[in-house]
Amino acid sequence: MSLFKARDWWYTTLGEKEEFDQGCLCVADVDNSGTGQDKIIVGSYMGFLRIFNPHPVKPGDGTQAEDLLLEVQLREPVLQVEVGKFVSGTELLHLAVLHCRKLCVYAVSGTLGSVEHGNQYHIKLIYEHNLQRTACNMTYGPFGGVKGRDLICIQSMDGMLMLFEQESYAFGRFLPGFLLPGPLTYSSRTDSFITVSSSRQVESYKYQVLAFATDADERQETEQQKHSSGKRLVVDWVLNIGEQALDIRVVSFNQMVSSLFVLGERNFFCLKDNGQIRFMKKLDYSPSCFLPYCSVTEGTINTLIGNYNNMLLVYQDVTLKWATQLPHTPVAVKVCCLQDMKGLIVTLSDSGHLQCSYLGTDPSVFQAPKVESREMNYEELDREMKELQKIIKEATKTQDILPKSEDDDLKVTAEVSFHLDAISQAIDSEVRAEVVPSVTVKITVQSRLAVQKPKLSVCVQPPLALTCDQFIFNDIGPAVSKTVVLSAFLKGNCPPAELEGNAIFSYNTPTADFNPKGVPRVAQCKFRLPLRLICFPAQPSKTANHKLTIDTNKPPVSLVRLFPDFSDQSDEDQVNSLGFQFLAGSRTTLLASKTSQRYRIQSDQLEDIWLIANELTLRLEEHFKKQNCKDFLCIFSGSIPLQEYFECIDHHFELRLNAEKFQELLSERAIQFRAIERRLLARFKDKTPAPLQHLDTLLEGTYRQVIALADAAEENQANMFQAFVKLKSATHLVIMLISLWQKLSPDQIAILESTFLPLMQDTQELGWEETVDAAISYLLRTCLSKSSKEQALTLTSQLSIPKDTSRLKKHITLLCDRLAKGGRLCLNADTNTQQAIIMPGGCTAIPESDLEERTAVQDPTPIFTDHKHLTKQKSKPDKWFQEWQHFKIVKLLLMVMAL
Repeated sequence: MSLFKARDWWYTTLGEKEEFDQGCLCVADVDNSGTGQDKIIVGSYMGFLRIFNPHPVKPGDGTQAEDLLLEVQLREPVLQVEVGKFVSGTELLHLAVLHCRKLCVYAVSGTLGSVEHGNQYHIKLIYEHNLQRTACNMTYGPFGGVKGRDLICIQSMDGMLMLFEQESYAFGRFLPGFLLPGPLTYSSRTDSFITVSSSRQVESYKYQVLAFATDADERQETEQQKHSSGKRLVVDWVLNIGEQALDIRVVSFNQMVSSLFVLGERNFFCLKDNGQIRFMKKLDYSPSCFLPYCSVTEGTINTLIGNYNNMLLVYQDVTLKWATQLPHTPVAVKVCCLQDMKGLIVTLSDSGHLQCSYLGTDPSVFQAPKVESREMNYEELDREMKELQKIIKEATKTQDILPKSEDDDLKVTAEVSFHLDAISQAIDSEVRAEVVPSVTVKITVQSRLAVQKPKLSVCVQPPLALTCDQFIFNDIGPAVSKTVVLSAFLKGNCPPAELEGNAIFSYNTPTADFNPKGVPRVAQCKFRLPLRLICFPAQPSKTANHKLTIDTNKPPVSLVRLFPDFSDQSDEDQVNSLGFQFLAGSRTTLLASKTSQRYRIQSDQLEDIWLIANELTLRLEEHFKKQNCKDFLCIFSGSIPLQEYFECIDHHFELRLNAEKFQELLSERAIQFRAIERRLLARFKDKTPAPLQHLDTLLEGTYRQVIALADAAEENQANMFQAFVKLKSATHLVIMLISLWQKLSPDQIAILESTFLPLMQDTQELGWEETVDAAISYLLRTCLSKSSKEQALTLTSQLSIPKDTSRLKKHITLLCDRLAKGGRLCLNADTNTQQAIIMPGGCTAIPESDLEERTAVQDPTPIFTDHKHLTKQKSKPDKWFQEWQHFKIVKLLLMVMAL
């Protein structure tokens, strides 16, 4: 049993499918037995009234037949039960039951039974009040300072306070500014009613002010008659708590000191009599009920707070003293004395789970055995430490968080149709073409076990779109498969940067009694859309602005065999040339050499080459893989088209600057528009008419400027999205050319992709230029550094949009230059002399070393050629010793971090 679990003393379940709330529970000596033992009174919305006197044989037992003293079914739902001195001429306790349209006061009495039948209890109706308005809640107390009796105040759903002096109706008053009823209580020390209004304010009303205010029955009279019949109802004090209140209670130490407690949705407040905050506590959970009571420590108050996590927490003022787990969510909590046991906690759930529990722990009879002392073997500990460091090092290298099982419990597969849809499913496409094709994607989910809350999300990169991307299923049983069919099409007016898509399936797997809600899991699969979705066959073009040549180490393959979906088998000219016309782009031509092992891709737009070049390499690899050829290789020996790539960067950056200008102009015109509105409003409110002095003309002109600027900003935003997609395509092309040029490994290609493509979306707050500049600067200072001076990382300011792109272009050129001179992309600390520990928040210019300048002077060859050898220079002994010491310090820090 858990240490922080409530200790069960007695429990029972009330009825079937009954509902309860915070006003349905009350504890008191309702039968006036005089023994000081409380009884538990519970009313339900089904109209049942029950009175319990628990007598468990041993703590933790359930209910016995004799524990239920009384159970009656009333004709109406029970909203609230209270016990007080509600009958005139006697100070005995009576039970008040509040219904929707009735207030009943009962006397509970018991009769000694004969033989073994036990005592018998019954209730007798003393009096009742039929209400003219629907009741919400009630409170009671010695209103006006009366002695020996309690008066009742009922709050109706429309904001009327109805006061009853026991058997007679006294008066009724409407609360000012009322909208919805809130919790209500009475403070005997200040003789005030305190409630929380729908405006989230704690309001206090004096009883004397209520008594002398205008009667509620006279609200239909004229204004003159209102003033003549009584005073206006004025609030005593108001406190804005900023949230809706769940309950409100008054706790009194004595007649001199009292505190008002308010339980909000996220805080609970302790107020003084005059409405000043004594203290407050911010809660990190959603409370369900609370009960403040006097603490044994003088000057402090204990508070029980239940929440929807089935927890009951005990606070002493604002300090959490104890937290205990309950088997249900409490909606009402009381503290009572049962069987001479003081301090028992009674909790009631909304479904009728009634429990008496206490706080504390059971003593443990287990004693831990004594541990034999032994001497420490430091050599063995050192050996174990090295083994653990090796395990940690190997674990940090792996990419997968969870190990992959051979037999997966759930499998997601995606199947893309080989043919385009006969009837296009494209919806709201912006492409200026006669027909926008679509392709069908079928996704199948096969589950071996039962799963809960399954949800399938399918995503593709814009400007591609799907007919439906979200699917929600009911719970799937074991050995059941689900299949969904959707269509993909080109929506935006530009070619996409990627044709890949993802299908992500999220679900919960139940784990018996430990977690009935299940453990969240995710399964996903990738799919690739066909090239025919975004382009169609066209005549090859002989001239183009951009040309790239890719070499291979295998004989050339006929383009008809590589691209059967774009070629005509009967056309012999298509053996060595193909044309691709993009739906929202230029025409791209693919040429295959007849004599050499080369392929040429040419187009008027640099970004349009990427998809064709990528498709060519993929189909070549697939072709030679089918022929069991494992040494196939693609090579790029030309120059990287950096100048054309920089033009794409400049165009995207210019649109970002335009977006900032539009935002500033819109802000200025909006300020001007609001200022003119204020002046016009002041003129219209003026009692003496004055000329507008052309303010209306100025307002209309400013409005037109705001609309024009908004349209221009929207158009610029659309252009910036297209420019970002084109920039991503050009970036993919540059990465592919660098990888073919330097024969990079898949890990190095992944580093380049994460460096040049860190963002899925481009925003004004975090743009592509500053992010890529910081990433490239990090590579140049670490694995591609030339000197220890560059390796000293310096923290700069946060990322912000640069003034221009000159530094970014310089860093990209420097990155290619260092890769050409033998630099290696690697983020492993063991392979570098020094490694960065902190990633910089910004980036600064990378200084070129003297060695690099001398190498550039001595080598007259072009920058982007294959440099197999790198000039080495011996460092001085003093400098070498300093670097060796620094290396030892860094290694020691890494060991400490691993521990």
